[in-house]
Amino acid sequence: MRVLLAGLCTVDVIQRVDELPAPGEKVQSLRVDVAAGGPATNAAVTAAALGAEATLLTVLGAHPLAALVRADLEAHGVRLIDLAPDLPDPPPVSAVAVRDRDGERTVVSRNAAERRFPGKAALPEADVVLLDGHYPELALDVARRAKAPVVLDAGSWKPVLDELLPLVDIAACSAHFRAPEPGLHQRGVPTVITTAGPGPVRWSTADGGSGEVPVAGVEARDTLGAGDVWHGALAVAVTRERTVTDRIRFANEVAAERVRQVGPRSWTTAIAGRNRT
Repeated sequence: MRVLLAGLCTVDVIQRVDELPAPGEKVQSLRVDVAAGGPATNAAVTAAALGAEATLLTVLGAHPLAALVRADLEAHGVRLIDLAPDLPDPPPVSAVAVRDRDGERTVVSRNAAERRFPGKAALPEADVVLLDGHYPELALDVARRAKAPVVLDAGSWKPVLDELLPLVDIAACSAHFRAPEPGLHQRGVPTVITTAGPGPVRWSTADGGSGEVPVAGVEARDTLGAGDVWHGALAVAVTRERTVTDRIRFANEVAAERVRQVGPRSWTTAIAGRNRT
């Protein structure tokens, strides 16, 4: 399985706390983690943990903080293609607080709205491509040149989606995703999937098929990146499962394992054997 992922890469500073702080309040954390983050990046770590050859195409740069990201990705088997390796600016940083009793989290992030990169990269061969849309020019370029199914992590509406959606094979949307008319099928997307946290995952196809897949009830310990993990697992499932239902079921199982585990990477060991199920 060769998975190409293109999009955002951040430095996540994660504090686990008894309670999320109120405005103006200071609290002591129970633990601190630093890891690479961002939708495409967490999905890449997931794909690698599931046994895929995962390649992340992103903008990272030469700032000292970038070394933390490179080390994390290397440790978890993700191949990195940095489109701007000499960029001196710091990478995007996310400040995260995770509540210990239920895994609920808050995230403050700058993301990548102002980061630019030169030219195009040679695309490695892939069996599936996953885009998060955070670098619009990159997403469009990769989608136009892709020779494999293209999966879109559609967390929120972005202006680039007007051009990008006709190039997408599977749009995996959050429950909060809202697109202006016409609908996604009318925009050329063959398969649309909508997640809803612990609720059933709904799907529909342009030829009129539809359904939903239940999500197993689990005790959530840490929800940070759970959606990203779900998307990474879906991308892997596209290469090995034939039906939409089976692909969703696989992604649900992997995401459920993630939320059971505390910390940004502890779940990778737990899901490592699922590529053989």
